[in-house]
Amino acid sequence: MTSTLDAHLVVDRGTFSLDIDLHIAAGEVVALLGPNGAGKTTALRALAGLEALTAGYVSLDGADLDRPERRVWIPTEHRPVGVVFQDYLLFPHLSALDNVAFGPRRHGVDRRTARAQAAQWLARVGLTDHARRKPRQLSGGQAQRVALARALALHPKLLLLDEPLAALDARTRLETRAELQRHLTEHPGATLLVTHDPLDALVLADRLVIIEDGRVVQEGDATTITARPRTEYVAQLVGLNLYRGRADGTTVHLGDDGFTLTTTDRLDGDAFVAFRPAAVALHPEQPHGSPRNTWPATIAGIQRHGDNLRIQLTGPIPVAADITPAAAAHLHLALGQPVWAAVKATETRAYPA
Repeated sequence: MTSTLDAHLVVDRGTFSLDIDLHIAAGEVVALLGPNGAGKTTALRALAGLEALTAGYVSLDGADLDRPERRVWIPTEHRPVGVVFQDYLLFPHLSALDNVAFGPRRHGVDRRTARAQAAQWLARVGLTDHARRKPRQLSGGQAQRVALARALALHPKLLLLDEPLAALDARTRLETRAELQRHLTEHPGATLLVTHDPLDALVLADRLVIIEDGRVVQEGDATTITARPRTEYVAQLVGLNLYRGRADGTTVHLGDDGFTLTTTDRLDGDAFVAFRPAAVALHPEQPHGSPRNTWPATIAGIQRHGDNLRIQLTGPIPVAADITPAAAAHLHLALGQPVWAAVKATETRAYPA
């Protein structure tokens, strides 16, 4: 499938450099994730034309928007790109209707036609009754929908969403996420969602691209990413303990101190091994019985995690364990307390590094 977006983004700021490839097909939603400072916002600004490339290129449907080696650079206002920023950036002096009509007006559409088009878009996002309101009179969710309508009113070939749900409270975020998912399903162009929230990415995107320190470290569909994380950040993102070592059959050697984990996957060579925090059982003394991985550990942190407690352990390997409050009370857990950790081999997954 020919990608609507074909880009090699190279931005060199001296202290930071971004160098990633992005390919997004028509109708596809790609989520760009990464820790703070990874380069997500730089990538979005480069695609929008708000930051010039040092090298590489941005091409939409075969037309170059930015290619330094050929001295091609199309200004932001002339790119077929729509952007929804984290803080929406609505014009405070314009009504919701005129905010949405602004783009078509800038592209030469007469005032009456532009406002008629804007009214149609406000109807599509369920805000017909709010057309005359100014941004200060809108809730966060309503402002987000106006910003989305304003971006879509230009019929962009590329839609850029910069943390579009980050400013919303939990309830509004849930409702707006579902609404946004519907509109993205109907959008015929390419969509790039920049987010730090794995739930937004998993719900809204067809494919995930993970970047760290300005480079792509992993990409694929949600099933692939969540099953086989390849960096500590990705493991934390999907909620797994992850270690790298050397496999010899069903044994993975971690580090130089002789610590090993037993798995049910047979491998040889460099390997990752991962398991869920919920797979970690804690015991006051060394457990015996069914074959499992066991090791002594020390409690370094205790915090609420949903309906359970997330226990951070130090020892031969750092581990996160999820246990119920009842189990924690039974064990009388406290910071600095020694315990034994156990993980069944059947609860681990090993795969090539």
